[in-house]
Amino acid sequence: MLKKIAIAVVVSSPAYAADVTITGNVEAKCIVQTDTAGVYGNPTPDTLTTASASGGVAPVVRFDVAIANYYVAKITYPTSFSTSPNLTDVVNWSGSIATEQVSDSGMSAYDAAAVSYNATKEFELSIAGSTWFAIESVAEYGYGKSFPAGTYRSVVVAECIAQ
Repeated sequence: MLKKIAIAVVVSSPAYAADVTITGNVEAKCIVQTDTAGVYGNPTPDTLTTASASGGVAPVVRFDVAIANYYVAKITYPTSFSTSPNLTDVVNWSGSIATEQVSDSGMSAYDAAAVSYNATKEFELSIAGSTWFAIESVAEYGYGKSFPAGTYRSVVVAECIAQ
């Protein structure tokens, strides 16, 4: 009988546990910043463009990378307006994305090695430092139609993706 009681006491005694927290902070090693905001020029009634020859300003984004070979710059030029007057016809979009300025001469190879698809271009950020990318955007409205008066806005998506 004693054995049974001793076993019952051991089995029914409460178990104690502790949760131990481990905390770590990760600092950004790739930062994306707007260097120049874009502005659409309106050279003809059916065209909005960021081309400087047409009164526009191409947006420029800067990628600052602290560690090489860990990040990809993924940039997409606009394919729709985020704000516009009511449009009753199709808008045809085109654009381009290119390296504009670099902090290291080796970064000049980024354009040749970039991967393009749809409205997106990806650049492997293989050198630490800063790279500026210019984005051209062109929107053409319908066939022989004029854009209605109003404010037009579109968005360039610029992301730094960890590999």
